[in-house]
Amino acid sequence: MQQIALQWLVYRITGSVAILGLVTFANQAPIFFIAPFSGVLADRFDRRKLLVATQSFAALQAALLGWLVLSGTFDIWHLIALALLFGVVAGLDTPVRHSLFISMVGNRDHLPNAVALNSFLMNGGRLIGPSIAGLALIYVQEGYAFLFNAVSYLGVLWLAWSLPSLPRDRTTPPAGFGESIREAAVYTWHHPQILKLLALVACIAFFGSSYIVLMPVFARDVFGGGSETLGFLLGFAGFGALMGTGYLASRASIERLPRHLMFSAMLAGSALIAVGLSPWLWLTFALMVLVGIGIIVTAAGANMILQSLVDDAVRGRVVSFYTMSFLGVVPFGALAGGSMANAIGAPATISLFGGCCVLAGLVLGGRLRNTV
Repeated sequence: MQQIALQWLVYRITGSVAILGLVTFANQAPIFFIAPFSGVLADRFDRRKLLVATQSFAALQAALLGWLVLSGTFDIWHLIALALLFGVVAGLDTPVRHSLFISMVGNRDHLPNAVALNSFLMNGGRLIGPSIAGLALIYVQEGYAFLFNAVSYLGVLWLAWSLPSLPRDRTTPPAGFGESIREAAVYTWHHPQILKLLALVACIAFFGSSYIVLMPVFARDVFGGGSETLGFLLGFAGFGALMGTGYLASRASIERLPRHLMFSAMLAGSALIAVGLSPWLWLTFALMVLVGIGIIVTAAGANMILQSLVDDAVRGRVVSFYTMSFLGVVPFGALAGGSMANAIGAPATISLFGGCCVLAGLVLGGRLRNTV
C-alpha cells in the first residue's frame, strides 16, 4: 500500500515520469550497495534481533512519511530522502529475513518449497495491497496509507520477537567485512550455475520488474483512469505472481525447474511487449497477470535453485548477492525506464524492455537447462 501511495503521490504532484523514476530509484537503489554487508551480518549475528531492528526503522520511516504528508509540510526532496531511507532499511532487512526463514527449515530438501511459500505470501500482499490502496486513495490522502503501514509494523515486530533465536553457524570465519564479502564472491565465481542464475535474475529485474515505475503513466495518461486503475494494474500483476508462486510451491522438487526459467522469462517479456501495444484496459489487465507469472517464476524459481546449491556457511552472503541481482537492480531499470519514457513514451519503453527480457530468456535461460 505504501509503495502505491508513494508512486501516485509523486506523479500527482509533479506529473514527471523522470522524477517518478528518481523516487523509485531512491526507494530501492541502496539495496544494491548495502545488501552484501547485511549478508555478512546475517552470517555472524542473531538474525531474529537484526530483523527486529530493521523492522523498527521501517516503521519509523513510514510514520515520518505519513506525518509530513498529512501536515502538508513536505516537498519533493522530503519524499526522495525518505525513499532513500527506506532503501537503506530494505537493504539491511532483506538478506537477514531470507536467511532467517531458510535457517528455520530443518530438512534441506524442503528449502525449495520454503522459498516458494515465502514468495507466495509476499505476492499475496502484492495482490491485496495495491487494490486496497488504489481504491482507498479515491477517498483519503496518501498520508493515511503511510500511517496505516506504520501501525501494521506493531504486528510484524511482535511476530519477529516470537521467532526462535537460532544458533549461528560456527564455521563462519571471524574475518572483516571486506574479506567476508570477497570469500562469498570467490565462492560464487567458482559456481557457474549460481552466476548464470544471478545474471538472468538481474536482466529480468532491470528490464522486467522496472515496469512498475511506468504504471502510473498507463493508469492516468494511457487509459485515462485514476488511482484505482493503478491499483488494479498492479493488483493483476500480483495475482499473476501469486499463481506463479503457487505453481512453484506445489512442485515436489526443483528437478527440471531450470528449463522452465527460459520460458518464464520469455513469457514476461512477450507480455510486456503486448502491454505496450494494447489499446484496451481489459486486455492490459489480462496481460499483467502474465507479466506477474513470468517475472516471479523466473525470480523465485532461480532463488529456489540457488538455495539448493549454496553451502550453509555462506548462505547469508550469497542470498545478499541474489538480493542485489533482483531487488537491487530494479531501481536502475526504473531510472532508465523513466528517462526513456520521457523521450519515446511509456508504451514504447515497456515494449522495448519486454523485448530485452525475451532476449535474456533465450540467451541466459537456455544455458541453465542442465543446472540441476
